[in-house]
Amino acid sequence: MRVALVGTGTIAGIHAEALRGLGDRVDLVAGVDVDGTLARSFCRAHGIPYAGTDLADVLDRTRPDLVHVCTPPGAHLEAARTALAYGAHVLVEKPPTLTLRQFAELEAASSHSGRHVAAVFQHRFGSGARRLRALHDAGVLGRPLLAVCHTTWYRSQEYFDVPWRGRWDTEGGGPTMGHGIHQMDLLLAILGEWTQVSAVARRQARDVDTEDLSLAHVSFANGCVASVVNSVLSPREQSYLRFDFAKATIELTHLYGYGEDAWRVTPVPGHEEEVLSAWHGGERGVPSGHKAQFAAVLDALTSGGRPPVTLAEARRTMRLVAAIYASAFTGRPIGAADLGPGSDFYERMQGAGPPWRIVARQEVA
Repeated sequence: MRVALVGTGTIAGIHAEALRGLGDRVDLVAGVDVDGTLARSFCRAHGIPYAGTDLADVLDRTRPDLVHVCTPPGAHLEAARTALAYGAHVLVEKPPTLTLRQFAELEAASSHSGRHVAAVFQHRFGSGARRLRALHDAGVLGRPLLAVCHTTWYRSQEYFDVPWRGRWDTEGGGPTMGHGIHQMDLLLAILGEWTQVSAVARRQARDVDTEDLSLAHVSFANGCVASVVNSVLSPREQSYLRFDFAKATIELTHLYGYGEDAWRVTPVPGHEEEVLSAWHGGERGVPSGHKAQFAAVLDALTSGGRPPVTLAEARRTMRLVAAIYASAFTGRPIGAADLGPGSDFYERMQGAGPPWRIVARQEVA
């Protein structure tokens, strides 16, 4: 599979190393960045033969089968459209787009081109998450009752001094959109469709346009309820998911990726043998990470299938992000039906703007 990387920053380096780890399944043919010096340096470092600054020109010259979009979020849609127009499949980093409207445009471009677009949500692909999903689907754990999904990270003010960070127009949101989205996607991969969200969001400590924390109560179609927290103000950093089923509690504690030792299983008394034998007997040994997802993407494309995570699945996650903002900024519960075309939060994640922006305008007036 001939692969090109668009954007040559930190995340592109992670992509390149993961792709190299797949051996002769991948031929890295090009690296593209608006900064030619960065593009050339990146390609030398990773043994990539062609570096360029104009995506269309690079695609015309190298004709990759698959393009990884690793640019800042505000450039995702245009890069994906260009790659699709040149006949390549696309794997796009999170968040796939800045808004739900842009997401619909990405879906339309994929459909028109006949090529696939998948979103990078690598936490789905560790063997622990795959095992949990399999046990849940098989009914081994019983009905899901309660879940916790907390992304409590720390980012200093200096982190946001990068011009595109902390802005609605270039990043699409704060930690709800750009940090906790990975944990929320895994939550949804296990529990399925959400039905209603009640949330708050605050700009507590960072000098940014977006929120720096959010808290939400999420209801699911299967009757489960979840607590969801996203923060960049937490000195003791942690990514924590907990699923309380009728027969067991399953916990995952990690930071940016997990292995087998990050999971903890606590069966309900009387169900120890049933739960633990199923847990220990399932798929094992694959840590979460880009390599695991990239392997699954290659498997799907080489067999003529649709690569994971599909746009339909990613849309559910994007809508949850939009619902948290919509509930926080309108002060009312939000369902998926509230986020269609015509909604302020379909057009922009912040809708008409967060409360702190309104206060600032009033003070200026």
